[in-house]
Amino acid sequence: MNREEARKKAVALVAKMTVEEKAGQLKFDAPSIERLGIPAYNWWNEALHGVARAGTATVFPQAIALAAMFDDKKLKEIADVIAEEGRAKYHAFSREGDRDIYKGLTFWSPNVNIFRDPRWGRGHETYGEDPYLTSRLGVAFVKGLQGDGDTMKAAACAKHFAVHSGPEALRHEFDAKASPKDLYETYLPAFEALVKEADVEAVMGAYNRTNGEPCCGSKTLLKDILRDDWGFKGHVVSDCWAVRDFHLNHKVTEGPKESVKMALDAGCDLNCGCTYAYIMAALKKGLITEEQITRSCVRLYTTRFLLGLFDGSEYDSIPYEVVECEGHRKLAVTAAEKGIVLLKNDGILPLDKNKDNWCNRTKCKQQKSAFWKLSRNFLTLCNCFGWNPKGSRRNLQSSVFRRLPSV
Repeated sequence: MNREEARKKAVALVAKMTVEEKAGQLKFDAPSIERLGIPAYNWWNEALHGVARAGTATVFPQAIALAAMFDDKKLKEIADVIAEEGRAKYHAFSREGDRDIYKGLTFWSPNVNIFRDPRWGRGHETYGEDPYLTSRLGVAFVKGLQGDGDTMKAAACAKHFAVHSGPEALRHEFDAKASPKDLYETYLPAFEALVKEADVEAVMGAYNRTNGEPCCGSKTLLKDILRDDWGFKGHVVSDCWAVRDFHLNHKVTEGPKESVKMALDAGCDLNCGCTYAYIMAALKKGLITEEQITRSCVRLYTTRFLLGLFDGSEYDSIPYEVVECEGHRKLAVTAAEKGIVLLKNDGILPLDKNKDNWCNRTKCKQQKSAFWKLSRNFLTLCNCFGWNPKGSRRNLQSSVFRRLPSV
């Protein structure tokens, strides 16, 4: 189904809704509309390096390690696997009537922010510091996740738009000052590539302000650049509770109704958070119009039709058994091997073929065999290696990726 056909179906369905029903659909936890046969849908799901949070899934290396592969074709293959497992999980949950958070097909990934300052704290979610590499890998991930079939396999989301790279502790009130040169050469190229080359279905606004405007209410970012200059046709979602920041932290609006106005005026269609609960109050106060609510609702339902959530799709028969199957686990190991980075050569290279060093083939095979158990039992892996690093689970996982050799 192409976008124009999906949009026509969305327009027809949304036309049957009352204004109150339309307003309710602009929240991330959209309720069901039983009289129209519309099930509830929770838009919040994550897939940065595997389907997140809702039970078992194949766990790939973090995004920064996937970037270290320098292999966009492999990353596209990984994203396709993530979409396949997401489909299997979605249909399994839906058959049980479970439409809760983290169980939909709208994945708020990839993160194409630029990792400029290591003090940020969330750089591991990105593809690194280079705008070009981030663009190439982001395009590959989106194409792999969304697929090229008659139906969109899963919906990707480019985040966090824009200039979001710390300081993390101040993100809800911080104003990122970026010159036009820095904005267009550093922070925007990846987003532009995902829109123009990969047809990314969603864009998530950032928490911070950029040059004085809250990103989720920025006319400059969301209208002038994203839609007018780049021709973006999908939907915009706020980062979680970012619209509330307008009045609580950025102090640019008087209250939630005014924050609703700023967000909708800029073109933020979906609210991850609670502020869009004030849409009807803003409407009654004359701050927004029903046409604005309808516009955003149509964009959101266009996505749902593109995903085949009402008409079915070629992906409905994917069995749950693909989730963390052997082939997918092997791909995760390959990604881990390809992404290994030698941070310091303290004499280990070049290897001496005449010495029985730690990287002999027999031991490598033992370690590789142990790695299969990573996503099921992390401590088992540590025991197989014969070492017990201290620290958090995240640090432990990083240690594994650094130490796992190739065979």
